[in-house]
Amino acid sequence: MIFEGVDTSGKSTQVELFSQREQNVVVTKEPGGTHLGVKLREILLQSEEKLSFTAELLLFLADRAEHFEKVVKPNQQKIIISDRGFISGIAYALANNSHISLDFLISLNRFALGEHLPQKVVLFKTDYELITTRLGNKQRDTIEQRGIEYLLRVQSLMEDVLKSLHIDYLAIDANHKIEDIYKQIQEYIYR
Repeated sequence: MIFEGVDTSGKSTQVELFSQREQNVVVTKEPGGTHLGVKLREILLQSEEKLSFTAELLLFLADRAEHFEKVVKPNQQKIIISDRGFISGIAYALANNSHISLDFLISLNRFALGEHLPQKVVLFKTDYELITTRLGNKQRDTIEQRGIEYLLRVQSLMEDVLKSLHIDYLAIDANHKIEDIYKQIQEYIYR
């Protein structure tokens, strides 16, 4: 299961709650859920020089492939909750390059994931006001520096990707209270 959403949507808060409260749950993240992923995350989010589109895409795919092999595959009998995954990867790639096709990105990600797609996805949906409030004065990473309109475009693309793949997903209003969101997700996971 993947918890998807743009920065400040509350997905990481919910991932943390599930890791604290639920048994038999493996919590991970992309990028950064493996030793290699930690290094790639640093390059992707903290790089002082702007990476080319292709380099950025391939680094995310390398992280995804390693993450699948080292975290997802060995834990398939458990509930795996990933803070981000290939849905946002595709959405960010589409937002960054209007000349690349959705089908091509899906095929690359299917390859990186060994054709294994998640059964369920939770999509945290936010709005301009909530992003503005939550970003506040915090130091913004490379992606957050692209702006709020950019993040909202990525959010819209995430939903488009989910619809095109026909993956079961739950859309969550990120403006709701943390406990209410937790209960909604809990019901969704265990139904």
